[in-house]
Amino acid sequence: MPAIPLRRSRLAGAMLLALALPLSAQSPEPEIPAEEASAEMADADPGMDAAPEESVEPSAAVAATDPALLDAEILPRARRSLLLDVVRTNAGYFAVGERGHVLVSEDGQAWTQAKVPTRATLTTIATADGVLWAAGHDGVIVHSTDGGQTWTRRRAAPWSYDIVDPSEGVPVMDLLFTDARNGFAIGAYSLMLVTSDGGVTWTPRSVLGGAAEEASAADEPAADGVAAAEDWTFSDDDLMLDAESDPHLNAMARAGSGALVIAGERGTFMRSRDGGQTWESKRLPYEGSMFGVLAWEDDHILVYGLRGNVLESRDLGDSWTEVETGITTSLMGGHALPGGGAVLVGANGAILTRPDADTPFTATAYEMSTGETPLLSGVLPVDDAGYLVIGDKGADLYRPK
Repeated sequence: MPAIPLRRSRLAGAMLLALALPLSAQSPEPEIPAEEASAEMADADPGMDAAPEESVEPSAAVAATDPALLDAEILPRARRSLLLDVVRTNAGYFAVGERGHVLVSEDGQAWTQAKVPTRATLTTIATADGVLWAAGHDGVIVHSTDGGQTWTRRRAAPWSYDIVDPSEGVPVMDLLFTDARNGFAIGAYSLMLVTSDGGVTWTPRSVLGGAAEEASAADEPAADGVAAAEDWTFSDDDLMLDAESDPHLNAMARAGSGALVIAGERGTFMRSRDGGQTWESKRLPYEGSMFGVLAWEDDHILVYGLRGNVLESRDLGDSWTEVETGITTSLMGGHALPGGGAVLVGANGAILTRPDADTPFTATAYEMSTGETPLLSGVLPVDDAGYLVIGDKGADLYRPK
């Protein structure tokens, strides 16, 4: 069997990880596989402020068959499908997830599925000034300017053999818009895209301040195209989880001071005080992955993620305080409440709440009528002192007892 270039094979493996990212944290047992899907980007450096992409599409042959470019199917049980993010606007609640599902509800109980021009898994949804954007796998970004009634695909970059681009197939993990025109999309392998025209065009931007570090010689195929080594036994050094030169960027937030922050895999933390033009890389005191970040007034931020770890900072990451959660299962979603309050959700139906910044978190568990405690990936407060929760079993309302 011909040798597979290691760079491409590792990329493919990490893409599979991205599809199952929220599911990787379901078990409180060792979650190392979620940390082992590192990969180097293709040799080309995407550069800083490269030419904007306008409706990036692959060839006609690929477009005819690739799910990312096909309309989402309207399915009767979409409400119970995997949902990964949720927002609220004046038009109601909007949740996104697998197969291009965008679900709409006025009250969090009755849901309808919107017609969306993609079947790619949507990992994130954002809103600003009444406009909606959603994004996810295959670099897909869609948006709606009429309260979610109609959706337009603005970007798609599924992998194909006839495109040579380091961002091809790379999933978008989070969106942040500061207003209806200016926004950011971040994702795997340090992907960052920016827009200043409401998401019509997207420009790649380097968040690393330059080209990524070169891959080590051991990670490169031999000059003749044959793998440098056929020994698949891993040493202790091979299994060390070092910092990545192009880490996955999982979540982004804007602090009350106007500063931007990003949390990612293996202790990655980045911040910008100039609107995202330049970024400073800082290491978290916890070397595991963080899946979310919340922000309040001034430079008050909180990051959460693997194994129930929560870190809080009042100075935009110059110093951190470990926050006791009482759980060891991963936290996948959260929502900031006034005064430093927060609600966090994660594996095994875990829900952590605190009313303000000075009160410890209280842990409860969401249980379905079937007795299941699903993986929760998103949460929003509802008007009657309860929460709308979403996850691998769809959407539901939870009212603490």
